[in-house]
Amino acid sequence: MSRRKIVIAIQQGHIAVNGNSIEDFSLPVDPNQDVITFKEKPVNLTIEPKVYLMFNKPVGILSTTKPYKGSKTIIDLLPEKYRRIRIYPAGRLDKDSSGLLLLSNDGDLVYKLTHPKYEHEKEYVVKISRRLAWKEIKHLESGIALEDGLTSPAKIRKLPAAQSNCYSITIHEGRKRQIRRMFYAIGYRIVELHRIRIGTLELGKLKRGDLRELSSKEIKRLKQSVI
Repeated sequence: MSRRKIVIAIQQGHIAVNGNSIEDFSLPVDPNQDVITFKEKPVNLTIEPKVYLMFNKPVGILSTTKPYKGSKTIIDLLPEKYRRIRIYPAGRLDKDSSGLLLLSNDGDLVYKLTHPKYEHEKEYVVKISRRLAWKEIKHLESGIALEDGLTSPAKIRKLPAAQSNCYSITIHEGRKRQIRRMFYAIGYRIVELHRIRIGTLELGKLKRGDLRELSSKEIKRLKQSVI
């Protein structure tokens, strides 16, 4: 239930602790000793173990954990054991983009990694229609005026000469289709957009469509970065 629905259920007398209907919204309970019931049916208070998954999203897959008619979502690609857990992506990628997604049921971590006020960096590799001019690099680095306001400064890095139209771009905002709109605003079309890093977490050599659980070291670094 949402918090609002729980409040209504308490007001209607549907929730009881050890057989007693409760009225106190902040009543402390011990999951190991107390019996909670909703409409006289026991509530399972087992704490779900925290799950942290790195997923390399392919192009054409939606970054949602909810069913979507007519399109495949990340849930469709997850093993069955993870589908039963209420997990969320930390930062979405549009259908035409690929790369790193962090999937977790640690709501506090997901929130702090994605909310703009925490300014966690996200790094992408972009392949564009033609090479950037020096003045356009400076334009991206200083901020682009979009319909929803001026973007924060980005970091741009030219990738090796063999990939003449490929650049690394790092931002800490998360507006809808932001990078595509930034390049479109200066007259460029993005051919490929691939995320390779969120904060301290790097995609590395994980193949597209694959996923793995984070190591304890990676989890510790992520949690330390959001304190």
